[in-house]
Amino acid sequence: MPQPPWKAWYKLARWRALRLRIFVRDLYTCQRKGCGRVEPNTSLLVCDHVIPHRGDERLFWDEANLQTLCKSCHDSVKQAEEQASLHTRGVWD
Repeated sequence: MPQPPWKAWYKLARWRALRLRIFVRDLYTCQRKGCGRVEPNTSLLVCDHVIPHRGDERLFWDEANLQTLCKSCHDSVKQAEEQASLHTRGVWD
C-alpha cells in the first residue's frame, strides 16, 4: 500500500525549518501541562500538531497548530489521547 502524500511533508526542508522555529518559539520547553521539561537536544523533542492534521495541508503547516513536546510526553500521553479518539475522527488517510 503506498504511503499517503502527507508523510513526505515531514522530510521537506520546509518542515525541518518550521520545526526548529517552533522549538525556538517555545524555548525548547515541553508545552504539556505539568511537564515543562527544557530539552536542548532537539532529537528528544517533537513538533506536535495540537489538532491532528489528518492530511489537511493547512493544519499541517499552521504555526498556531504546532507545539513543542518532549518525546516522553508525545509518545505516551499525547499518543494515548489520539488513539482514544480514533472512533470519533475516522480513518487516517
